[in-house]
Amino acid sequence: MPVRPVLGAAAGAAVLLLTAAAAPALLFAEAVAPAAARPYETVTVDPTGRVAADGTVSLSGTYRCTAGTGPVFVSSSVSSSVVSSVSSSGSQSALSVTHGIGRTVARCDGADHRWKNSGRILGDTVRPGVAHVEATVLELRPHGGLPLPHFHAVRQRDVTLVRR
Repeated sequence: MPVRPVLGAAAGAAVLLLTAAAAPALLFAEAVAPAAARPYETVTVDPTGRVAADGTVSLSGTYRCTAGTGPVFVSSSVSSSVVSSVSSSGSQSALSVTHGIGRTVARCDGADHRWKNSGRILGDTVRPGVAHVEATVLELRPHGGLPLPHFHAVRQRDVTLVRR
């Protein structure tokens, strides 16, 4: 058998296999990477959140999304700085600690809706004062039998946590 047809067939098969292997990774990367939200899809975070004595944090805001084909949620997280160590000279170093604060089932019907999430944080890492909050409207879209994330809107802002 001549060598050229065999090499050509092998090269063609290799290209086909590499393309087929890369396609799911490209689709997954496209689905996971947060795309810019459409102007009519939004999420806001209220400027004030609440923290109870037992560590329960409550956050709220509004959202609007359209064209949801899978389950959609508004999730939120809170970050605050915590003293991690004190040196012999008295200087302090701080770490930023992020905690997930619940989720709300969302309706993507194009209308404005309120969301409110609460979650209990163990320990003393979130206190009244300024904290950083992120809210995300995330849909789990079915793709080839797997639910892949699709971001409708993301918002970050500093809020004031007050004692409840």
